Amino acid sequence: LRRCAKGLRKGDSLAVNGCCLTVVKIDRKKSGAVASFDLLEETWKRTAFSDLKKGDLVNLERSLTPDGRLGGHFVTGHVDGVGRIRKWEAKGGDYLLEISAPKGVMDYVVEKGSIAVDGISLTVADVGKNWFRIWIIPHTYQVTNLRRRAKGERVNLEADLIGKYVARFTGAYTTASSASPASCSSNPASGSR
Repeated sequence: LRRCAKGLRKGDSLAVNGCCLTVVKIDRKKSGAVASFDLLEETWKRTAFSDLKKGDLVNLERSLTPDGRLGGHFVTGHVDGVGRIRKWEAKGGDYLLEISAPKGVMDYVVEKGSIAVDGISLTVADVGKNWFRIWIIPHTYQVTNLRRRAKGERVNLEADLIGKYVARFTGAYTTASSASPASCSSNPASGSR
């Protein structure tokens, strides 16, 4: 757990590859701390956790505190879907990552918007029908599990929270306002007042 272990207690939330989990046990040893979590079957089905093997590198992040600094977008740890790496290549000093994603995620992906990939807050560079592309800077590559990822592997995805709310509210408003516009009409030509 390294840096994440300091002050971590049973009952705390810890995002593992972008999925918020509750710590149920912590073993602190000289070699480091080990945290244990309970995984619901639902969590297992909705994430790429089933692909993990012993020794795999994972991204860990503590919960944001109210006085903490926000260095990206709001990432809740509620995985929206699982994507698959379509392309992963070095381009000069940067890295190009292209991910295919399910419709339920793609509905909220916009160019220059935000998305979390395995819990990493990233900016979307380009969007296709069922894929999106992001550029990774060398620092992000070095300090995350991305340096060990490969084409074909699955990743946890979380769409932008604000985008999801805007879509929900806009959809609800459109549905509500278009339900029966004639009943609100006061068009004299229609004979109703």
